Amino acid sequence: MSIARVALGVPLHRLFDYRVPVGENLTAGDVGIRVRVRFGQRLCVGIVVGVADGSDIPAEQLRPLEAVLRDLPPLPADWFRLTDFCSAYYQVPLGEVMLSTLPAGLRRVDPPKARAARRVPKPSAAQVAPELTAEQRQVLAAIEAQGAGFHAFLLHGVTGSGKTEVYLRLIERALAAGRQTLLLVPEINLTPQLEARVAARFPQAGLVSLHSELTEAARTRNWRAAFDGNARLVLGTRLAVFTPMPDLGLIIVDEEHDASFKQQDGMRYSARDVAVFRAHERDIPIVLGSATPSLESWANAADTRTPARYILLTLRERAVAAAQLPAVQRIDTRVERLQDGFSGALLQAIEKRLGRSEQSLVFLNRRGYAPVLACAQCGWISRCQRCAANLVLHLADGRLRCHHCGFECRVPKACPTCGNQDIQPFGRGTQRIEEVLNARFPQARILRVDRDSAKSRKQWESLLEQIHAGDADILVGTQMLAKGHDFPKLTLVGVLGADAALFAADWRAPERLFAQLMQVAGRAGRADLPGEVLIQTQFPEHPLYAALVRHDFPAFAAAQLKEREQAGFPPYAYQAMLSAEAPLIADAIAFLATARAWPQAVEHVDVMLYDPVPMRLARRANLERAQLLVESPSRRALQSFLSEWGGLLQSIKAPSRLRWHLEVDPLEF
Repeated sequence: MSIARVALGVPLHRLFDYRVPVGENLTAGDVGIRVRVRFGQRLCVGIVVGVADGSDIPAEQLRPLEAVLRDLPPLPADWFRLTDFCSAYYQVPLGEVMLSTLPAGLRRVDPPKARAARRVPKPSAAQVAPELTAEQRQVLAAIEAQGAGFHAFLLHGVTGSGKTEVYLRLIERALAAGRQTLLLVPEINLTPQLEARVAARFPQAGLVSLHSELTEAARTRNWRAAFDGNARLVLGTRLAVFTPMPDLGLIIVDEEHDASFKQQDGMRYSARDVAVFRAHERDIPIVLGSATPSLESWANAADTRTPARYILLTLRERAVAAAQLPAVQRIDTRVERLQDGFSGALLQAIEKRLGRSEQSLVFLNRRGYAPVLACAQCGWISRCQRCAANLVLHLADGRLRCHHCGFECRVPKACPTCGNQDIQPFGRGTQRIEEVLNARFPQARILRVDRDSAKSRKQWESLLEQIHAGDADILVGTQMLAKGHDFPKLTLVGVLGADAALFAADWRAPERLFAQLMQVAGRAGRADLPGEVLIQTQFPEHPLYAALVRHDFPAFAAAQLKEREQAGFPPYAYQAMLSAEAPLIADAIAFLATARAWPQAVEHVDVMLYDPVPMRLARRANLERAQLLVESPSRRALQSFLSEWGGLLQSIKAPSRLRWHLEVDPLEF
């Protein structure tokens, strides 16, 4: 009698044995096939990871397989190795890893019937490639000179330097060699322009996209096209890194520094790091591109204090001959009085652009009308009832919203505590900035671009069309507009409210701020019109702004890495974070304290366990949250400790409503 060993998407570090029914021929060649099984009282889909002649459990006690799902060939061996790695490294049960990486349509117990991919009209001929710059030719030659096999390239190119054209030339080479390419981008809003450009360039490549805005049927259909090898080009967000591709020959990660590549729930993995492992395992090249690389990647390529794991390639000039990097100026708001959040210099600069029919972007990474509503009479402020955070005023639809848990309510007509009707908004968000600009420039066409105005892909594409068509004079935007977009008529960027991140408790905040400002500054002057960036700040002498004025990422990165080495922070140390949340903070702290007190922990001399502490956002969605940091100078030592520690965590008795998770290489603290 045959036994199928099955991985299920449940939070248990084990596999499950099922009896193969009489008449169903399941062999070792079926490893990777999907099956329908009964687990407890429910039916679910699992993946066969082994076939044996017997089990430790008597045959009569084993449940039979409900069905073998042969609508899809077995998942390939390299996909198994990839999910095995993620399970071990990120300390997540193998079944959870495997099932979470499949499209929802393939996890359903009654999967929909496979349908042929919809035929999309294609251009009759490929788009003509532009002439390469000297730097682009040098980069491509350097990549080709490395030959076949695994090589990790870090492509550091200033904004507008033509990194995308380098990607396209590499894709062209891969297609000519009969290989598939996986192109990863951090966010959905970066895909429309890039997808259109790639499709126009390679009309016969069978390009498919994989991201969360696709319908279940479309995502399953596109995934199958990649799995079958019919799609030679896959453009996707982070989960696409797990897509099986039989002829994969090249991986590209655009904006590799972006935090969106890190999953923040479920299996907390880094798609960028998984992509590097996958390239190494498949023995193929990978290109990581960014104008502001992550400091971990920069250290792997450019820091002489660590072994060089990546090959650094650089594009220092903009690809359009007439385009120059924008001039960056600091406006000292200690000496220049602001008018409704704007300096006179910034208002004058906007007025000049209006007179020249050029576009301006006012950047403020805070949506809503104001960060808080308050009563000056009694001190009431609009706090979230479920979080340790304030409710943000969204005046456009008369709501107070929590940007952490989603709670919302109507704006009160009077103070809920004392009845004072003169309650006022404090601070500024994009809606309030839009209102100020409408009053100051009534003749201007002002377009606000944030997650309130672009809730869907369709809305986002409509906004992009308006910008490109010249139907907007002033853009008011958050980080949605900071990267990956090319607006030829945009010549001015004004930055508001950046100082808050300079002295944040999170030691990664300066890196994020510099990347954000470099990216948003890069929107200006990308064509033949000169660009200008004005940053309003109370700290104009800060080294971060000084490096930004010089467009000097290497100097900024060197200073940051020196500080991190002195402090013992990544990339010179390796971390994991154990977090717990419960209705009572005492329960969360107690769970973490029990985990920290594990006697065997003292045997790991290279591993440091810090004291449990409340998180910065200590309450979210009515749950109190705490965390415990684990740190080691050795990745191997940390992994060894975590693999042993995980068993203890599973055995700790905790209140029923307490939830915990372990995150390796955390980004948020």
